[in-house]
Amino acid sequence: MSAIISAIPRYINTMKRTAIIIYLLAAALAAALAQDRTVENRPYTDLRPFHFGVVVGTHLQDVELVNAGPQMITLDDGTQQETLVSVDQSRWDPGINVGVLGEFRLSTHFQFRVAPMMYFGSRHIVYRDLKTLDTDGNPDETRKEMKSAYIACSADIIFSAPRFNNHRPYLMAGLVPMYNLSSKNSDYLRLKRQTLSVEIGVGCDFYLPFFKLRPELKFVYGLGNSLDTKHPAEIRDKNLLKFAQSASEAHAKMIALSFYFE
Repeated sequence: MSAIISAIPRYINTMKRTAIIIYLLAAALAAALAQDRTVENRPYTDLRPFHFGVVVGTHLQDVELVNAGPQMITLDDGTQQETLVSVDQSRWDPGINVGVLGEFRLSTHFQFRVAPMMYFGSRHIVYRDLKTLDTDGNPDETRKEMKSAYIACSADIIFSAPRFNNHRPYLMAGLVPMYNLSSKNSDYLRLKRQTLSVEIGVGCDFYLPFFKLRPELKFVYGLGNSLDTKHPAEIRDKNLLKFAQSASEAHAKMIALSFYFE
């Protein structure tokens, strides 16, 4: 009985928080439904069968690496050595993306968009040599920055909600062939030149007096293994093989915030 009595205040506080959240959501929904109709900017812009635009934005690049585990490498003098190196991306740095777009109107709610684009960014990779420890017993770390530049051409299907006043939210999904311009033989790990990615995102059209602005947030995920597994055989300095063979798979990922001007 005492346990039940002691639990009553916590139960009451939980109910209060739940009631407040429900009230705020109801108030937000009521405010959205209570909006009055206003004069629409560019009322016929969505009736065009085809139109062009430009896009600028920022993004974060990531790579999901699968560690290969213990490896036997052959050094320059012919001796073999067992290595154990773990690898991971240490942080995300923002990059930029620029491009153009062409959009076809399929129906009232569906559009097909083709958007050639370039992505410029970098990835910071950390290698931890588990066979080499410092005085504190921590693995020896080696950090490497991988510059990246991609040419991409996304093909997306857009599903738009009905327009209300001067905004119109939408969902999008599509495929993105990407070509890597920045792979170098000096990289410890090298990604493939050509990859195929899938993307999905959300956005909203804002109809301004002279153009339509479209902020869009999307997630891009590479299909298949993006790691160039032939790269270790091309490395001349065999002491770097422990880094080049530290991963068995790589899956490129990206989060992009773009602004389309149409």
